[in-house]
Amino acid sequence: MEWKTLKSEYLFKDLWFTVRKDTCERPDGRIVSPYYVYEFPTWVTAVALTKDSQFIFERQYRHALGKTILEIPGGCVDDTDASLEDAIRREMLEETGYQFEKMEYLGGVSANPSTHNNLMHYFLATGGEKVTVQELDANEDIEVLLLSLDEVKSLLRNKEIVQSMHVTALFYALEKLGEIDY
Repeated sequence: MEWKTLKSEYLFKDLWFTVRKDTCERPDGRIVSPYYVYEFPTWVTAVALTKDSQFIFERQYRHALGKTILEIPGGCVDDTDASLEDAIRREMLEETGYQFEKMEYLGGVSANPSTHNNLMHYFLATGGEKVTVQELDANEDIEVLLLSLDEVKSLLRNKEIVQSMHVTALFYALEKLGEIDY
């Protein structure tokens, strides 16, 4: 079922977003052109709990939606990160000021496998303790919130978390914590 890429042309390249136009050959010989692919860095995110089992959330403005929304910590894997776990630990420290005793990998998902080339990797971070102040990027303005399990379940039940990959991470983490069953 795999396609063969005959030609790729980059249309746009920037720090964290690249668009390319591919010409592909399907197994039956048909040519698909153009096929647009959005290249992004690898992403990481974590459902993060403090030592007293509070869920760490972030409230921040998301310009593409034009809304201030609730999310869980995360970001891009940098070239300087030795591993996915190192990347999420760095992101959480920068965004929230928290460090964690334990990290469990929960898997990786694609935002849209038909057009995106990357994955977002999920972690469950437990034993969090605030150790420093936030070190935000120039365009970040993040309010850190601590929520109870019941508050998180209510947000999910009422569809108040709009970042779809974060919703998925929360469900994976709640399953791991024994809080939901399919």
